[in-house]
Amino acid sequence: MDKNTKERLIYWAEKYNDPKYFTEDPIIFPKKFAGMLADGKACLADVEIAAVIASHLAWGRRPMIVRDCERAFDEMGWQPYAYVMSGEYRNDSASLHRTVKWSEFAQICANLKTSYSTRESLEGLDDTGFRCGIYGRKEDPKAANKKINMMRRWLVRDDGKVDLGVWKHSDKRSLLIPLDVHVYETAVLLGLTQRKPKDIVTVREITDSFKEIFPDDPCKGDFSLFGYGIDTAK
Repeated sequence: MDKNTKERLIYWAEKYNDPKYFTEDPIIFPKKFAGMLADGKACLADVEIAAVIASHLAWGRRPMIVRDCERAFDEMGWQPYAYVMSGEYRNDSASLHRTVKWSEFAQICANLKTSYSTRESLEGLDDTGFRCGIYGRKEDPKAANKKINMMRRWLVRDDGKVDLGVWKHSDKRSLLIPLDVHVYETAVLLGLTQRKPKDIVTVREITDSFKEIFPDDPCKGDFSLFGYGIDTAK
């Protein structure tokens, strides 16, 4: 990585790791519940469930994502853990968000209830546990698992700015960049990868590039890619 690219990536990460750029972003939902932990108005499971649901709906235009996340949490009465453990979910074929139906939402809630019946927290679940056990997808060792990596970034990074840092037993050095088409195209333009498949190998390659800059916090580079998109659009 050349010096100019490295300096730009550091600049974007420092500038855009700022809550003011994420007021209309799905992270605001788990963040809302995280802010209620200190006074006992929410529990860790509320934060985790909010992160599971918000990351699952985090594709498409951000205003639409936020709107549909609000619909989901309205359905939950803004008490995610109590709703999940009630076992009574909206379950029909109407759309919640784009191609995600309420029946899919109901199945995720049922899977969460099963998980919380044997554990107090989702921290420590591996990719298969989330992908198959929570989201109900088929196992795929090559999958980029964007929503899982996004959710982990939210819950693990602990610099007190955008991310929440509520998972205290996870190492942020092990986090992976959440990869979608926009992130992939930006990474290619910046020379962080030249691979064609948008798979886990590419995810690790991009993450390894950021380990050169942020060795103790490679997912800070996610803000670099976000910032590149904003600055080049101006």
